[in-house]
Order: sequence, then C-alpha cells, then structure tokens
Amino acid sequence: MPLPLLLPAGLGLLFLVLPLAGLVVRAPWSTLPQRLTEPGVLTALRLSLQTATLATLLCLLLGVPLAWLLARVEFPGRRLVRALVTVPLVLPPVVGGVALLLVFGRRGLLGGWLDSTFGVTLPFTTTGVVLAEAFVAMPFLVIAVEGALRGADPRYEEAAATLGAGRWTTFTHVTLPLVGPGLAAGAVLCWARALGEFGATITFAGNYPGRTQTMPLAVYLALETDLESAIVLSLVLLTVSVTILAALRDRWITAP
Repeated sequence: MPLPLLLPAGLGLLFLVLPLAGLVVRAPWSTLPQRLTEPGVLTALRLSLQTATLATLLCLLLGVPLAWLLARVEFPGRRLVRALVTVPLVLPPVVGGVALLLVFGRRGLLGGWLDSTFGVTLPFTTTGVVLAEAFVAMPFLVIAVEGALRGADPRYEEAAATLGAGRWTTFTHVTLPLVGPGLAAGAVLCWARALGEFGATITFAGNYPGRTQTMPLAVYLALETDLESAIVLSLVLLTVSVTILAALRDRWITAP
C-alpha cells in the first residue's frame, strides 16, 4: 500500500478509535457495578432495546416493499421518491422530530384526526419513540435492500415465474433469499441507528423516565450532573451496540 495512502488511513482509524478508547480509559471501573444498578439505568437500556427492535420491525414491514418498488418498478418521479427516502440521512434529527410533531401531534395533519377519532396520542409516548427511531433509521434499510435487489440476478425470478410461481411466492421464496445478506445488513444498520437515536426522540417523544427515556437521552441527562455516570451509560450503549453488530455480522453478513 502506498505511503501517501497509508498515513491518512492510519490517521482516520485513530480518529475513529481514540474517542471510543477514551470511554474505556476514563470509565470508573471500581464503581461500575454499583452505577449499573442505579435506578433508571436498566430501565433505560430495556426501553432502548425494545423500541429499537420495534422500530426495526416497522422499517422491515414498510421499507422492504419500498426498496423493491424503487429497484424493480419504473414509474415517473422515481428519482424524486428515492431522494425523499434518503432525506432523513442528512436532515438534522431535531428537525425530523419537529416534522413528526407537525404530522402526528394533537394539532398535526394526522394527529388531530387520530386523537378525535380513536383517542390515540402519539407524541411523548413509547410509541412516539418507536416512530421517531423508525423515521431516522428506515433509509439505511431501504438503501441496503435496494442495492441488494439491483445486484441480484433476475434470472432466478424469471425461472420461478416460468415454473408457475406467482408473484408473491416468487418474492417470498426466491427474491428475499437472494437478497438475504443485504436485508440482514440493512436491518442491522437500521437497528443500530435506532438504538442511538437522540434528536428526533427528545423532540417528538420527550425525556420521561420509564416511558420515553432511552439510553442516549439518559446519557444526555447524566452528562449535566455526573460525568462518570454519563461515561458508564455510554460504555453500556457502546458494548451492546458492538456486541450485537459483531454477532450479526459474523452470522449473516460476512460473505463465505
């Protein structure tokens, strides 16, 4: 590898690794067990895992068909739709939270109707956390699955059709297995993004312990009063993220 590339590559690696190493070095290891059992820590962690998982399931339910539409169907305005799908990637999360409030709030475009018709209120609830996380995380899934669909060999689907398989059977028994690695990669990225979501969550769902306070929000709150507690919470979140990402990657993503 040429030295002009090796040097910036090494600096880039250090730039990414050193902040994580700082968490490990500064962690109060002697008081770690006591801090992990403090009220609210396990509750915030459990809520984070639950809402990130539910948000990922919602993204799979809506995002996979959307990715298939973008990859396989020609229609006017497809480029515009693809651009709109990727907007949450560059949109500041807090702006996404404001946008969600304007749609799903009690005076929002849909929120008022949901409240008056069904008595359903989404802001500042656990469901609101799931919606906020799904909003910012879905583009990761759509992009990954669309790329996998574009790279899949369509001859397998054509062969299934010639053998009499219907469109739904072809999709579930041929298309999805073909894009399995891409689907797994997208789901992992989606879950990880949902787990770390902060801006849209605190804007749309608030920061209520036991109901909407996820781990990132707990870190933010602890940072204002107790740096060591914030470090511990950050370390827990980092450990969970790295462990699950590594396990899923080794099992489903790594190519043989």
